[in-house]
Amino acid sequence: MELNPYEKFLTGQEPIPVLTSTADRLYALTAPLSGAQIERAPAPGKWSIREIVAHLADCEIVFSFRLRQNLSQKHALIRPFDQEAWATRYAAYDLDSALALFKAARNWNLRLLTTISEEDRHRPTTHPERGTMTFWTLVETMAGHDINHLQQIERLAT
Repeated sequence: MELNPYEKFLTGQEPIPVLTSTADRLYALTAPLSGAQIERAPAPGKWSIREIVAHLADCEIVFSFRLRQNLSQKHALIRPFDQEAWATRYAAYDLDSALALFKAARNWNLRLLTTISEEDRHRPTTHPERGTMTFWTLVETMAGHDINHLQQIERLAT
């Protein structure tokens, strides 16, 4: 498995501007949509826009912990999670709540990122499936993950 499977979505972009713009982009993409558009899954077993946003909110909670874990431990071990198992609960979440949680957690993480030193960027952490990476690899993963799901929402919104 790749160290950062979302790196290809960055296409040379710096991660901080991506992370900074994602919440506003989510609001802009979803605001004009009807309830039916937000709930429509593109195929059986694929997520609707609401479910993608719920996934992004869940992942922001996970990234919040991973970033802080990396900064507070000598060499943190990341715990993977089963996103499909988490997705079985997404019916409980409405779009507005998912957007609000994502925006609040993302803003909190962006504030944390303003405190990062060059030394912090290189702090190691290990993902059992992906290997040893740095704090900054986590940040780049977040940004690539954002782009991936924003592209999915753009396709579903048309």
